[in-house]
Amino acid sequence: MITKDKDEITVVAEANQIPDLDFVERNKEDYKLIALNVSIPFYTVGFLAKVSQAIAEGGMNILIVSTYSKDYIMVKKDVLDKALGILKRLGFRG
Repeated sequence: MITKDKDEITVVAEANQIPDLDFVERNKEDYKLIALNVSIPFYTVGFLAKVSQAIAEGGMNILIVSTYSKDYIMVKKDVLDKALGILKRLGFRG
């Protein structure tokens, strides 16, 4: 995933996918990307709020990325199983 704005270019990828990339800074922790594979219309209110609230109540932080057809959350690698358990309790299938 690549995003670009006037201040920066951000690349989200596995390290082995970008071996020749010259970068300024790498995040100190490893994160795992979780795709929320549901079709949610743009006018659906509160979907990501519910997901982020449940994860926060579990004591974890997330990064959210949305595209036209999917939403993704990123969690620290060491809490992946805990986050997946919370998503399953919300009704997501693993």
